[in-house]
Amino acid sequence: MKRSISTLLALLATTSVLFSPLSLASDSAKAKDKELTLMLDWFVNPNHGPIVIAQERGLFKAQGLKVNIQEPADPSVPAKLVAANKIDLAVSYQPTLTIDVAAGLPLIRSGTLVSTPLNTMMVIDNGKINSLKDLKGKKVGIAIAGNEEASIGTMLRSAGLKFSDVEIVNVGWALSSSVASGKVDAIWGGFRNFETNQLAIEGFKAKAFFPEEHGVPAYDELVFVANANSYDADALKRFNHAIELATQYIVNHPERAWKEFVAYKPDTLNNELNRRAWEDTLTRFALRPAAVDRQRYDNYAQFMFDNKIIGSVPNSANYLPSF
Repeated sequence: MKRSISTLLALLATTSVLFSPLSLASDSAKAKDKELTLMLDWFVNPNHGPIVIAQERGLFKAQGLKVNIQEPADPSVPAKLVAANKIDLAVSYQPTLTIDVAAGLPLIRSGTLVSTPLNTMMVIDNGKINSLKDLKGKKVGIAIAGNEEASIGTMLRSAGLKFSDVEIVNVGWALSSSVASGKVDAIWGGFRNFETNQLAIEGFKAKAFFPEEHGVPAYDELVFVANANSYDADALKRFNHAIELATQYIVNHPERAWKEFVAYKPDTLNNELNRRAWEDTLTRFALRPAAVDRQRYDNYAQFMFDNKIIGSVPNSANYLPSF
C-alpha cells in the first residue's frame, strides 16, 4: 500500500512538471523562436492582404512564428530561392509550381492565398469586340512570352478560332495603356481585380473574358511554396492557421482590415487603384488556405501536358502534402 502511494505521488509530481504553467511557458517561448522568411511574388498589393493582416495583427506571433516578409527584386526568382534553400517560403502561382515540379525542382505547395484565377483576356468595352470570335485578325498584347499559346489557344478554340488567327504582341508591363491606346485590341494577363480598375480610373470600361469559362481548367492563382526536402510541417501548419484567421478577419471586417492593410506601407498602398482592387479581391482569398483539391491540380497539370508546356505530369502526391 505504501509502495502504491509512493508510486502515485511520484507520478503526480512528474505530471505536475510536465503540465505546469512554467513548462508550458517554456515550450511556448521555444516555439516563438521559429523564424520564416517569406518572399512575395511582387511588390506588396491587395493580393497579399491576408499576409499583411496576419503580420499587422500579430497573428503570426500568436502562432509562435516570426515571419520576415520580403519583396523580390526579380519576380522570377522567389520559388527558385526556396528550391535552393535560401528562403523558407515564397508566393508563387499554381501553373508556375506545376512547371517547376515537372522540371525537377524540389518544391511543394504548402497553402493557398488566392484560390481562383485572376488572369483574363481583356478588351475595351466599346462595342467593337463583344465575343472571342471578334478577335479574329486582331492584336493581343502579352506581358511575358512563354506559355500563352496554351491558354489563349484554348480560349480561341472555344469560339471556333485558332491561335494563328490572332497576332501576339509583347507589350511588357504596359498592359492597360497598350489596350487603352489602341496599340493592341486585347490583352492577355490583365488581372480582373487590377487592370479592370486601372482602366476604369483612366476613363475606360473594360470587358473581360475569363479563361475558366472558355475551356481552361480552373486553378489557384497564388499559392505558398516550400522546399520539398526541408520544410517544417508544424511551422507551415501554424503559418496556414494565421493566414486563415487573417482572411476571416478581412472578410468579416473589410473596411477595418483595409485601414490596417494600408498602414503597412501607406505611401504606396493608400491609393484609389488599391482601394478598388481590395474590394474586388475579397471574394478571391482562400478561406481554408491549408485545404487542397488534388483533382484540380491533376486536371491543370494534364492540361499543361496536353499543350506541351510540361514533358510529364507530376504526381500530385509528391508536391501536395496535407497539413
